Amino acid sequence: MIKRLMEKHRNYALITGGSKGIGKAIAQQLASKGNHLLLVARNRSELQHTADDIKTKYQVEVEFFAIDLSLANAAEEVFKWTAENNYAINILVNNAGFGVFGSFMDVALDEQMKMLEVNMSTLVKLCHLFLPSLKSQPRGYILNISSTAAFQALPTLALYAASKAFVLSFSRAINYELRNTSVGVTCICPGPVETNFADRAGLGALDKMAKKFNMQPAEVAAIALKAMYKRKIEVTPGFTNKIGAFATRILAKRFLEKTAASIYRV
Repeated sequence: MIKRLMEKHRNYALITGGSKGIGKAIAQQLASKGNHLLLVARNRSELQHTADDIKTKYQVEVEFFAIDLSLANAAEEVFKWTAENNYAINILVNNAGFGVFGSFMDVALDEQMKMLEVNMSTLVKLCHLFLPSLKSQPRGYILNISSTAAFQALPTLALYAASKAFVLSFSRAINYELRNTSVGVTCICPGPVETNFADRAGLGALDKMAKKFNMQPAEVAAIALKAMYKRKIEVTPGFTNKIGAFATRILAKRFLEKTAASIYRV
């Protein structure tokens, strides 16, 4: 009976896209601090491998739920899973996301809409569904992963950049709304990171240039979690990325778009 009550009141950090990349690095670092984890992603075998590895290394509870987050009802299914298992959430990490490279007109609309579902709609729904329970915690945290792409329009990555701008604006707005509550909202805007993003987006050879500036997932995760616990609103990891973000505020938008188009050209 006592064990059952302890399980019911145990807090978990829920991480979408938690089986690899930045999400996996965040999961590992949270586990190293003694946090129990709920991992959500598409690939069941990758989730199982990551969960088993973290359990062995850090001796924490790790549960996982395999689902395609581009499905319209994905957020509701994730929330239902946590409710049915009495998982109390004190940290929500919206890390899942992907890009689609190519001319807006030429790339299949269905693929682009799936990207928007993952990058924006599912993220928004998860925030809305979990906020009541997060507000009931002495300390609750939402960590949203955006991108330096949020700072300017990117031809051939048009909807990806737009979706990340949405995440940043949305995060800042709800952080202000929640300023007098126990919940902090932090948005991280990383630049190129050593993940499978480029392959998934279809960037191909264009990724060679970005790799010169790649940060490692563990490095980004450490910066993100430090900012989250300090309840910072917006953080851009890496000196080069900070310079780039500043440049977007002082340079002409048309110039930035032309420069980006010359780099990310089909």
